[in-house]
Amino acid sequence: MVENRSEFANDGVRRIFDMIVSEHMADLHGRLVIGWRSPRTWWMRASTAASYPVKDIADAEPVPFPGFDRLVLDYPQLQAVMREHRYASWRTALPSLVGIYLITDTHDGRHYVGKADGEENVRQRWTVYATNGHGGNVELRGLDPSSFRYSLLRVFDPSTPTSAIDALESHFKVALDSRRHGLNRN
Repeated sequence: MVENRSEFANDGVRRIFDMIVSEHMADLHGRLVIGWRSPRTWWMRASTAASYPVKDIADAEPVPFPGFDRLVLDYPQLQAVMREHRYASWRTALPSLVGIYLITDTHDGRHYVGKADGEENVRQRWTVYATNGHGGNVELRGLDPSSFRYSLLRVFDPSTPTSAIDALESHFKVALDSRRHGLNRN
């Protein structure tokens, strides 16, 4: 999509506008399929273009999963991963593990260390964050999730005992001092 900022020339025959690319509907960029009738036409009148039918919205190019060790997402990316088709491989990978994750408030640098274990895997946990921004955590409520960054500190096989995951979660809370200077209360 483009945004018309103003008309800057008009000689009575041709009008010229100051147009910029808009971020509105950016996830659809390069995906609109139009029933174009004149393959040699490089420009046309708006009234003619308006009669050309939209045939399809093509699938977005898949975004390859970067691996668990390279997974770092900001809040809008997290929301996109949980809902957009191009991240299907990510949504396939995330339920296969339990783990300890880190949320960093990039506004002030405070950390929240959390875990997804037992019946709840990383995808389930992060879907809640993508939906409401705080995941039910008291210290995250009221903060602007648009400044949050999500990453994985450690992943485990789903058969790992809960006690081992709890111990490492506690270790990361101490190592990152997320209780005293961060966003963890427990």
